[in-house]
Amino acid sequence: MALIETTLIWVVYAVVIAIIVAIASIFVYVYQTPRERSAFVTIVSILTLTSLLATILLLPVDVALVSSTTSPKLGRRKEWATGDNVDSILLTLKIVYYTLYSLDALLCLIVVPFTYFFYEEYDEVATEEGDQTFGSRFWAASKYTLGFVALVVIVFVVGFFVPVAKDHQGAHYDLDFFKKILGENHGERALTFGLGLLMTIGTLVYVVYTASGFALLPVALIKSAPSISAPTLSANTASALEQNRERQRQLEGLGGGRDLSTKDRRELERLKIEERTLKRRERLAAEASGEDQGWIVKAWIKIEAVFRPLKLIGGLFLMLVAILIWVSMLLTGIDKVKNSICKSHCGYILGHVNVFNPINWIFVISSKVFPIDYIIFLLLVIFFFASSVVGIATVGIRFLWLRLFQIRKGHTSPQALLITTVLLTLIVLAINYSVAMLVAPQYSHYGPQTFCDRPLRFPTDQPDCSNDKSKIIPCSEVSSSQAAANVCTPSVVSTFIDSITVNFSVFGAVCFWSQFAFLAVYLLVFITTLFRAPKLDENTLDQDAEEEEEEGLLASTGRRFGATWQDITGRAKQTTGTRNDSRRQRDFEAEDDE
Repeated sequence: MALIETTLIWVVYAVVIAIIVAIASIFVYVYQTPRERSAFVTIVSILTLTSLLATILLLPVDVALVSSTTSPKLGRRKEWATGDNVDSILLTLKIVYYTLYSLDALLCLIVVPFTYFFYEEYDEVATEEGDQTFGSRFWAASKYTLGFVALVVIVFVVGFFVPVAKDHQGAHYDLDFFKKILGENHGERALTFGLGLLMTIGTLVYVVYTASGFALLPVALIKSAPSISAPTLSANTASALEQNRERQRQLEGLGGGRDLSTKDRRELERLKIEERTLKRRERLAAEASGEDQGWIVKAWIKIEAVFRPLKLIGGLFLMLVAILIWVSMLLTGIDKVKNSICKSHCGYILGHVNVFNPINWIFVISSKVFPIDYIIFLLLVIFFFASSVVGIATVGIRFLWLRLFQIRKGHTSPQALLITTVLLTLIVLAINYSVAMLVAPQYSHYGPQTFCDRPLRFPTDQPDCSNDKSKIIPCSEVSSSQAAANVCTPSVVSTFIDSITVNFSVFGAVCFWSQFAFLAVYLLVFITTLFRAPKLDENTLDQDAEEEEEEGLLASTGRRFGATWQDITGRAKQTTGTRNDSRRQRDFEAEDDE
């Protein structure tokens, strides 16, 4: 029974890995520009995104495996859950976690920078003339990457020799929970230090990008439904452009080598301006319909068209979810400030939840029936990830006030895509901390585990509370009874994050107080978006403002469902183009008469 249960949990994780590979592939193919697509950059980006999402999505597997050793209804371990079996489960989880975390660090600090420099070294002319070879590009990229290799070595050496945290007055390091954390070897502490540093840097990035996207994404879904379909726009534009050029040829023919009249010159200039607008409109229509792009992008456009009517409902639902998460984080943050057992000495670790947290309660209840909690957790992570992408697209990749790169669907350069991948890696590490420490702390540490709080007859005894359910209480870090030690097993990821905040209290303090900055940024952006439409890509909107007005992309809601069906079928209504062309022609004639 135990083997079947653990195997099922890992099978579900394998299915989730397949899903996140698809998500990473769709993200990369949708955002990168087709004209500068690089197979090497694409593979590295997909691999990095898959690795970082696989890391955070291991948490429900972790919770499910350690919780499978106990019976929440009885507060006892199951018969098969001997000490050796539990240690075997924890060892397997540690190996998987350390492998994924090490892979994340390797990709973020070495592989992605090497890929960036390798792509930058490419010179098309020199390659065609034979002056640049693969070896020369590889060597040049390796030289630039040596700096990052040196940085990684320094970080891990510092982490290897840095002294462990010492007991402070009121820190309560004498508890068994902290003794296990402080008992790590130098190798584990080196990895803990390196990832703690990356997590702290990622938290600062998370505050800027994820908090903004968290507020913008729901509002963007509500306000982003287009009112004209790509096929209709393309058909109208082609017809209008043909009429425009025909009229220009007529006016040029009227001159016959002589100067045109003032009225004809004015009309010809207006036609040339309109022609430029129509050409831009034609390009927009081609991009919106996925022309000259891969089948993945075209399939994604079709899927977007199918679910477009649900954007309004989905946006409202996500807004409520975001508010609920915000409230949950605020309540847990206040709880930690008031009731943390060791305050800043351990990054405000909370002994047990004192204030009701709705998100945490949902996860604890749902975790009793796996994989319901995993489905909810997957959706939560996708929400955080999508919010981070929206935040990066909105704010842009900047150095202080200077915009270095712009993230835009179908227009993201390989360099920008690689930098975005690094930012998302750092952000996901921060999300890992936020979810485990504030969003769902009880779930992330012990899941639904409970123990029977009765006196023991002998050290390894597990009391029976079947006749007194009031004695069955949830496991927590501050449970000092031997009964809790015999039954409760903390998740590996919570132990790993707690070891960062305990051994390196500066990292813990920065990560904790940054959560309040996250809440403040979210609230500010959310209030702003209530009174102002979101600008997901400011440069694009500034560049195409005239086109949007002329194309009627923000027209009445009544036409949206027709546009949706036309996007799905890929066909336009013929009458629409004719009617719009006639109206445009009448407008030009009226202007000429004036």
